[in-house]
Amino acid sequence: MKPTNLNIKIIVFCIALSATLNAQTKSKIVAPVISVGYAEDAGMSSERLTRIDSMCINAIEQDDLPGMVVLVARHGKIVYHKAFGTSDAVTKKALKTDNIFRLASQSKAITATAVMMLWEQGKFRLDDPISKYIQEFKDPVVLDSLLKDGTYTTTPADKEISIRHLLTHTSGIGYGVIDGDKRIKKIYKNANIIDLFTTKDISIGDNIKKLAKLPLHHDPGEKFTYSESYDVLGYFVEVISGMPFDEYLRKHVFDPLGMDDTWFYLPESKADRLVAVQSEENGEWQNYPITFYDTDYPIKGAKRFFSGGAGLSSTAEDYTKFLQMYLNNGVYDGKRLLSRTTVNIILANQIGDLWGEDPSSVYGLAFAVVEQKGEHEGGKGSAGTFSWGGYFNTQYFADPEEQTIGIILKQTQGPVNDKTGWQFPLLVGQAIDD
Repeated sequence: MKPTNLNIKIIVFCIALSATLNAQTKSKIVAPVISVGYAEDAGMSSERLTRIDSMCINAIEQDDLPGMVVLVARHGKIVYHKAFGTSDAVTKKALKTDNIFRLASQSKAITATAVMMLWEQGKFRLDDPISKYIQEFKDPVVLDSLLKDGTYTTTPADKEISIRHLLTHTSGIGYGVIDGDKRIKKIYKNANIIDLFTTKDISIGDNIKKLAKLPLHHDPGEKFTYSESYDVLGYFVEVISGMPFDEYLRKHVFDPLGMDDTWFYLPESKADRLVAVQSEENGEWQNYPITFYDTDYPIKGAKRFFSGGAGLSSTAEDYTKFLQMYLNNGVYDGKRLLSRTTVNIILANQIGDLWGEDPSSVYGLAFAVVEQKGEHEGGKGSAGTFSWGGYFNTQYFADPEEQTIGIILKQTQGPVNDKTGWQFPLLVGQAIDD
């Protein structure tokens, strides 16, 4: 039977629809898939890697940390993956390599990836105003002064907040309870803004619509101000994709990468692998109490708040798969999540000299990226190494030149005498033996 024009239109529509159902596409590029290997086969010294053992053991013996899981991979091969210390201050249960940790701000890179996957489909421009998609952000204002009665005065912002501003923490949005400005802290508290995590029955959409009406620290694009902008981007992904944020990540990021242990809220079968957050009190490690949030948020409560900036929990191995996809220029296990050209954009300096944290690095889209000066200073990896960390004392880095990944996961709150953050990348680098 000869197809009619109507049938042809239906077929074309179905093809176009199927193309949008999977943000990832097939790729013939042969690239490393994470697996266990031998150090020497990956160009590393197993003898020198044992220096990481000493670092971890010393940190525990000196009561600097209660425990950690450490992973090193090179050329897609896991050459070091060990657990030290305890996962719970009460039970004294030993940590295992498959324990699950709260990633907190390590969630941001995953959220940025989701945003850029949608950008690659031509659904928006990075310099579009966010108010084009979330109208509550229209006509932003900048905080002028906070009055004693809790009210405040503002001045109009000189421009709209763009999607790029959100990705680079230059939007002027604050971070509430962890914000550096006491005035912003109070304004966010009075507005009942959820800043990081919650067990309450609220959605990110409800939270972001309230946040959008609050004053900014400064005009968009003026400064780098670490913020709740990635929660805005999580809701933005929902608006653009038409899917709940957790479902979008599962379908388009976690399942394609085989990240079966990465969740906003853990399935019951995985809940007993969650590590307790610990703090040091009078020389003793204790499980962290409930404060403005409940540390058990990944396994209890309403389980509706999908924080793009801080909400995910995962294992060292799962996060390694995510970083390997970046080292593979956007490909993993025959699936392309991002174009090589898009990875280059994500790792490029996006904010010029506004990044004042470390003059030896620049800020891209969710990552700090080492400059040549940083490489020459030593202990930070090669130029192009990208990294970040999380609120509960987790760190990662990936070095494209050396094809090396390092992840060290801890779960602490409050002051700690933790030297592993700077020691770890140094010890990984000195173990390269090729």
